Amino acid sequence: MHKTRIITALILVSAFIPALFFLPNLAWALIMLLLSVLAAYEWAGMAQFNKTYKLGYLMVFTLIALYALWMMQQGQFAGLMAQTQPFFLAATVFWLLLAPVWLAKRFVIKQPLLMSLLGIWLLIPMWLAFVVSKAQSPWLLLMLLMPIWLADSAAYFAGKSFGKHKLAPSISPGKTWEGVAGAMMAVTLYAGICFILDLGDASIFIIMWVIAILGIMGDLFESMMKRQANIKDSGHFLPGHGGILDRMDGVISSLPIALFLIAQFGLNLGK
Repeated sequence: MHKTRIITALILVSAFIPALFFLPNLAWALIMLLLSVLAAYEWAGMAQFNKTYKLGYLMVFTLIALYALWMMQQGQFAGLMAQTQPFFLAATVFWLLLAPVWLAKRFVIKQPLLMSLLGIWLLIPMWLAFVVSKAQSPWLLLMLLMPIWLADSAAYFAGKSFGKHKLAPSISPGKTWEGVAGAMMAVTLYAGICFILDLGDASIFIIMWVIAILGIMGDLFESMMKRQANIKDSGHFLPGHGGILDRMDGVISSLPIALFLIAQFGLNLGK
C-alpha cells in the first residue's frame, strides 16, 4: 500500500508541476475543471444520489463551471482576483462560520437538493481558486499549496510517533492533537523560510497558519461525510490514496479562503 501510495504521489507531482508552469491559463483551467468534475462525481457518491440525479447534478455543475470559464475567457483572465471574490467570500463564510458548527453537531443532510447545493458551494470556489492563483502567478499557487502538503505529512508522522490524544475520535480516530502540533510546527518553519527569502511580510505567518488549520478542518469534514455515507474512501481514482476528494479536502477548505484574505488585506506573497 505504501509503495503504491508513493508511486501515485510521484506521478501526480511529476505531472502537476510542469502543467502548472508551462500550460496556458485556459488549458490549466480545463484540466482543473476535469478534476473538479471528478470530485463532484465523488461528492454525488457520498451524498448517495441515484444514477439519474447524479447525472443531472454533474451536468449542472459542469454547465455552471463552463459558463464561469466563458466569462473569464472574455476578459482573457484579466482582473480575476476581483471578479471571483464573491465565490471566495462564500467559501470563507462556510469554512469559518458553518463548518465548525457542522463538525461539532455532526449534522446529517439527506435531501439531494441541499447536498447538491453544498457540493457546488464547496467545489466551484476550489476550482476558481486554482484558476485565479495560477493566472496571478504559478509560484503563488505553489506557495499556497506547500503548507497543505507539509501539514498533512507532518501531522501523519508526528501522530504516528507521538500521538496519544485524539483530535476527533468519533470522526477520524487516527488524528491526534500531537499530529496537529507537528503540522503547525512544520508550517511555521515553512513560513519562516519564506519570510527570510523575502517572499512576504510578517503576515505570511498568519496566512500559513490559517491554511494549515483550515486544511485540517477540511480533512475532518470530508471524514465526517464519508463516515455518514459509511464508506472508507471518497473514490478510487488514485491508487493508494483513494479518491480526488481524499487528496483535495485540505485544498477545498483553505485555498479559496487564502485568496480571499490576500485580496481583502492587500497581502503580497510570492513577490
